[in-house]
Amino acid sequence: MSKNEMLRNINAKRIDQLICQLTAHVQKLQQRKTLVRDTTAYKAQLIAEHKQLQIDVAVLKQRLADAEVMNGKKVYPLPNATKPVVISEAKPEPKAQPEVKQPEPKPQQPSNNQNNKGQQQPKKQQPKKKDANNNKNASAAKAPAKGNEPAKVDVSRLDMRVGLIRSAKLHPDADGLYLEEVECGEGQPRQVISGLVRHIPIEEMQMRPCVLLCNLKPAKMRGVMSHAMVMCASTPEKVEILVPPPGSKPGDKVTVEGFVGDPDQQLNPKKKVFEAIQPDFLVSPEGYALYKGVPWKINGEHVTAPSMRGCGIK
Repeated sequence: MSKNEMLRNINAKRIDQLICQLTAHVQKLQQRKTLVRDTTAYKAQLIAEHKQLQIDVAVLKQRLADAEVMNGKKVYPLPNATKPVVISEAKPEPKAQPEVKQPEPKPQQPSNNQNNKGQQQPKKQQPKKKDANNNKNASAAKAPAKGNEPAKVDVSRLDMRVGLIRSAKLHPDADGLYLEEVECGEGQPRQVISGLVRHIPIEEMQMRPCVLLCNLKPAKMRGVMSHAMVMCASTPEKVEILVPPPGSKPGDKVTVEGFVGDPDQQLNPKKKVFEAIQPDFLVSPEGYALYKGVPWKINGEHVTAPSMRGCGIK
């Protein structure tokens, strides 16, 4: 038996075990009569979000096409295609530079042979300078093509760390929001706004460990700036703060095996990077936080949800 076949057999056994565990978990939820209510509400929410994202994508595509037309590029819609083909008009300026009517002084050669001999050397040097300029233009044209390579969109672009909620109080202008001071290994705590009032008592918010998303763009919520987001297991009916493993310290990084890279210094909200990554977050039947089926880990240990299972993470 080859190594590939052995690996397939091992993966098949793991899949069968996971299916058995999920089946047992679903049966328990069905017995408690809670699965259909939670699942249908969450499914409706996901469908609504998906439709909104489709609308946003269509609007952005149209804006892109309009911008291309305004910049002098022709847009040719193809049949049975959602993306218009944009053909930019070739710029003749760099190609016309070599043709600067150099042969015009050549008819003077038969009349003044001696003068033309002295003028032949500078004429030979001119095309060399223009060739060098053309090479520079060609290299400059190639440079932006490399910079236009699309950046990967996965969990490695998120800066998630261990946080410690040192204090929490009610938002002065919003009954459903907490105003928190969260330590995340930066020397000074960050001010964070969280909509957890209806889910977690204020007494349980004091000196509480959490997982903090630190590279969102700061946003003002009811007049107060929020500089991060507390990551939670979430359904429409219930929300729980994710729990870092024992022994972790504020500032310890969350890693996901197989997704390596440096996080963005600050996520651009217009590019909706987090919105593209978040649908792949899930809490497993064992209570582990997952991204595309791979556990979140801090110092090699799992990030967990206290009691919620099979739900999303926001």
